[in-house]
This record gives sequence, structure tokens and C-alpha cells, in this order.
Amino acid sequence: MRIRTVSIVLAVVIAVAMAAGCTKEPADEPDVVGTTPPAEVPAESAEPTPTPLGELRLTLAPVADGFDQPLYVTGYPDGSGRLVVLEKTGRAWLLDDGVRSAAPFLDLSAVVSTQSEQGLLGMAFSPGFTDDGSVWVNYTRGDGATVISSFSVTGDVVDPASEYVWLTIPQPYANHNGGMIAFGPDGHLYVGMGDGGSGGDPQGNGQNPQALLGKMLRLNVLYDATETRDTVYGIPSDNPHVGQAGWAPEIWASGLRNPWRFSFDRDTGDLWIGDVGQNAWEEIDFQPASSPGGENYGWSLWEATHPYPPDASPSAEGFTMPVIEYDRQTGTSVTGGYVYRGSAQPMFWGTYFYADFSFGALWAAQRADDGTVATRLMIDNDMLIVSFGEDEAGELYVVDFNGGIYRMLAQ
Repeated sequence: MRIRTVSIVLAVVIAVAMAAGCTKEPADEPDVVGTTPPAEVPAESAEPTPTPLGELRLTLAPVADGFDQPLYVTGYPDGSGRLVVLEKTGRAWLLDDGVRSAAPFLDLSAVVSTQSEQGLLGMAFSPGFTDDGSVWVNYTRGDGATVISSFSVTGDVVDPASEYVWLTIPQPYANHNGGMIAFGPDGHLYVGMGDGGSGGDPQGNGQNPQALLGKMLRLNVLYDATETRDTVYGIPSDNPHVGQAGWAPEIWASGLRNPWRFSFDRDTGDLWIGDVGQNAWEEIDFQPASSPGGENYGWSLWEATHPYPPDASPSAEGFTMPVIEYDRQTGTSVTGGYVYRGSAQPMFWGTYFYADFSFGALWAAQRADDGTVATRLMIDNDMLIVSFGEDEAGELYVVDFNGGIYRMLAQ
């Protein structure tokens, strides 16, 4: 998603006017950051061995087209292999072998605001969906506020009368809403919140320990909890700031500008966050599964590894720097992706994929045991890669804001 002050709709108009089609050929030369090769899976492991970046080959196979400003795709967790596609305008559709459902799976178009970067932004199915039939969504309502709510699914359709609102967060501006929600390996719901918008974080939310904006939140929405903020959702007792004066207990990590898309590695539990930059730098942040939380990724004192504003001199102490960054000659709006853990494309195993919305670039990255990350440009085309998606089997997809859904295949 184009997370800047320019409307995402304007970006689409420009991109459509320029694009006569989408080139899906892999780049010939690697673009490497770091020098340490990724560690191989031990020979005795049943897991595939990661393919060296220079040997990766990637193509995008069309799955479906004609969606109205699609923003996200995810698997429908019932064993059917179907997908769910979210549209910015408030509708979500089931996709079965490339065929869209006749009626929406979910329709919030009457209540969702679509101004600037607002809309139906995220969806996460309950880890126990086959038993409880629950799905969570993240959307912006008419006054621009972020709403995190859940619904009950009956017969492959969301019951609109079943909405239960868990959290509402006012938004001072129409951009930098965040939008991603996901259940972590621990069963808690993680919510990525942007800094509230405008430019340069004018309200200072990124570094405000009491603000929910500019943060990653961690909520207990599946189980009873003894510690609660307002009796609506639980506060996990091991959240890093529970009991700390002046801190909102929902906060898991801080210092984020607009974590539009993040994901958990379904094999290791590591967290990868694509945080969209301000004027000069885009970044991918990394949190190992062993982390107790509490990382501060720097915004708005730091833009990636660079002081913000550029003439400032902040101390680096206490901040967690990104594992990947790139400048404005490379892209202007990072789209965080996933580590591949499926079985149909073993060449991709253990590789993290991410993209840039504005430039149509798609990269592969691999993290070594010593923490260094190497990257390679795989695709450079005219798509508006607004999101990646992961189905129930761990296969990966790309969402083109122009209307198409593509599956990632090894060549």
C-alpha cells in the first residue's frame, strides 16, 4: 500500500496509465546486502535446504483478476484450498480455483471509509476456526477510526449481525492506518498500527509510550485473562510493558511509522515487519521468536538506520535497527511479505519475499545464523504489489492493486 501523503488511488491511476502489462521474468543479477551465506538446514533434517539466492528463479502465475482495489489475500482455513480476497472498498470474496464466489464472503462497504489509505485493510481467521467459526478484521469506519472486530461465519458467509468490536482507535489523519492483523504462534492477536498519519509523525505517536498509534499491539482475544484494560480483551501478562507506569499495556513493540504488512514465519515463529518510510528510506524489521517483546524500531527519531530529520543526532542506544533498508532510487513504499514454508515450491524454502508498491520490484531475502541478511531482486515490473498472502498450505501469493491475484512459482 502506498503509505505516504499522496492518495493510493492516485498511485493506481498513474500506474495503470503507464502499464501495458506485467513482466514476470526474474532478474539476472543478484542484488546482495551482506556477505555471509545463509545457513543450510542440517542433512538429518526433513526440511529442504535453502536454495542459494543466485540460483532462485521466480515467476508469477495469474490466479484471478477483476477485483476492485484488492488489498490482501489469505487462505480459508477449512481444508478446501480456497482463498479470501479483501477489497479496499469493504468487500471480501471467496476464491475457489480461480473462480470468485457469487456473493461476498463479507460486505462492510456500507460502513467502511475509503478516503486516502482507509478501507477494509486486514483479516485473520481464528486459530480454532474449524471449531469456533470466527474471523477478525481491521477496517476504518466513517469517522476514520480503526476498528478491530470479529464475526461469526455460517455456511461460507459472514453473519453481519454477529460483529463484536474489540478495539477502536481514533485516527487523526486519513493515512498511516497500518492495517495488518495476524494471530501469532502464541495464539495472541497482533495488530500493526501506523503513527496516525500526515507526515513526520506530528503528534509524536511513534515514541509516545501511552499511544497505541505507531506500535505493534498484542492482545488476548481467545482466552479469559485476569489482567484487562477495559474488560473487552485481555492483556497478556507477559506483554513487555505490563505494570510499567506510563505505558499502554497493549504495546508489544514501538517506533513504527506504518507497518502495513507483517508476518510470522510459520516454521520458526520469527516476526518480519515491513515498515514504510518517510522521505528517504524503506525498511524491513525483524524480531526473533525468542524475543520477549519491547523492541523500539526508532521512528520518528530514526528512518531505517538514518537520523530523522537528517540533520538530527539521536543516540542509537535502545533502538533496534532494520535488517533490510533501501533508498528512493530503489523504491518508495515497502510491502512486507512472508517466509516460504510450503511444500510445492521447495526452491523457495526458508526465503523471505518482500516488494515495493510503487516500483513493482519484488525481492528475495535470506537471513544467516549470524543475523546478516542477503537480498536479491527477483522481479521488476509495472504491478502495484500491495500485499502478499499465504494460503492454508503455506503457498504464497501476490496482490496487484490493479485487480489481480498471482501465485508465486519456482521456475
